[in-house]
Amino acid sequence: MWLYLIKRILLSVVIILLAILVLFSMLHMIPGDPVSIALGPRATPEVQAAYAAKMHLDQPLPYQFLIFIGNVLQGDLGADVFSGRSVAQTLSEQLPFTIILAITALAWSALIGIPLGCLSAIKPNTWIDRVTGILSVGTIAVPSFLVSIWSILVFAISLRWLPVIGAGDEGDILDQIQHLVLPAFAVGLGWVGYLARMVRASMLEVMGENYIRSVRAFGLRHRTIVFRYALKVAVLPTITLIGIGFGGLLSGTVFAEIIFARPGIGKIIYDMVLARNFPVVQGAVLATIALYVLVTLAADLVVSWLDPRVRDSL
Repeated sequence: MWLYLIKRILLSVVIILLAILVLFSMLHMIPGDPVSIALGPRATPEVQAAYAAKMHLDQPLPYQFLIFIGNVLQGDLGADVFSGRSVAQTLSEQLPFTIILAITALAWSALIGIPLGCLSAIKPNTWIDRVTGILSVGTIAVPSFLVSIWSILVFAISLRWLPVIGAGDEGDILDQIQHLVLPAFAVGLGWVGYLARMVRASMLEVMGENYIRSVRAFGLRHRTIVFRYALKVAVLPTITLIGIGFGGLLSGTVFAEIIFARPGIGKIIYDMVLARNFPVVQGAVLATIALYVLVTLAADLVVSWLDPRVRDSL
C-alpha cells in the first residue's frame, strides 16, 4: 500500500508540473500587454520598464516559468495586478465557496443516482429500468447553465421559494443553505444520470459473477446479496468516476457562480481572464488543478484500499 501511495503521489506531482507548464504557455499566448493593463495607457516608458523588471516580464519565458515554479513551492502565488493584494489570500477566501458547492452537488446527486442505478439493475428490462434510463439520459443531456436559468425562473421568480444572488449573509447558516440549494441543484443534476448509469452497468456485471452465484446457492436473501456482496464491488467504478469527473463538476460550478453571482474560484477565473490579470488567473487555475489532482488521488486510494487488485496493477 505504501509503495502504491508513493507512486500515485509522484505521478500527481508530475501532472501538476505539466499542467502548470501548459497553463503558463497558454496565458502568454493571450493577446494584450499585461504591463499596459496593469499601469494603464498613460504610464511612461520608464514606469513600464520598472514594473516589467519587478514582475520579471522582461525576462525570457523559460526564466519566468522557473521563477513562477520557485515562488509556488514557497507558497507565493504572486500579487493582484490591480490591487496588489496577495493571490494566495484571495484564493483562500474564495476557494471554500467552490468546494462547498461542489461537495453539496456531488453529495445529493450520489444520494439519488446510486440508489436509482441499483434499483434499475435489480429490475432489468422492466418499466422501472426504462423509466430510470430515460431520467438518467435526460439529466445528462441538459447542460448545467440551462438548468441554472430554468431553476431561477421557476423556483426563484415564479414560486419565490429560494433566493438567487450571492452566497448568503456571513454567519447566517440557514441563509447560506438557502442560497446554496439552487446552484447545487443546477451543478449536480447531470451527475444523477452519470452515477445511475455507471452503478447499473457495474451491478449487472457483478450480479453475473461466480461468487454471487455461490452465495445465491446458499439461500441468502436477494436483498442481502445485493447490498452486502454486489454493491460493495459495483460501487468501485463509481468512486473512480467521481474522482475523474471532478474536473467536469468544477467546470459546472463556473457557470453556476457566474449565473447566481456567487463567489468562488470559477467566477474569479472568468473575471480575471477578461481583465488580463495573469497572476490571479495563474493562481486560481493552479488551485483548481491541485484540487482536482488531490480528489483523483483520494479516489484512487479509496478504491485501492477497498480492492487490493488495484494496488498490484500500478
